[in-house]
Amino acid sequence: MAFVITDPCINTKDTACVDVCPVDCIHPRKDEPDFDQTTILYIHPEECIDCGACVPACPVAAIYDSPESTPKSQTSLIEANAIFRSGDSATLAKAEALVSAHVAAHPELMAIPPADRANAHNK
Repeated sequence: MAFVITDPCINTKDTACVDVCPVDCIHPRKDEPDFDQTTILYIHPEECIDCGACVPACPVAAIYDSPESTPKSQTSLIEANAIFRSGDSATLAKAEALVSAHVAAHPELMAIPPADRANAHNK
């Protein structure tokens, strides 16, 4: 698994990363049925080619280049990215449950505006 989308994306879902991805591995896109049901975008680990185009495109700095570089406060979202599969309601439910648990476990981070949240991850 390579890139991981973390909590600044929660309830932001800016699709600039989707627009620059050359292999369409970030889901759900705005035109996919799951878009309105999710609280975050996910990177499909088997489709991602590790190009890194998504990282600078993300306006809230929500994307990390590996699970190892993902801050400790965001580790539950590594699994959410790993299991989500577009169009699969079971994996959507599991991934969203992980995101909901993350939100509940980190109210201090969720209180920070998404654009400023990445800076708070390492504190």
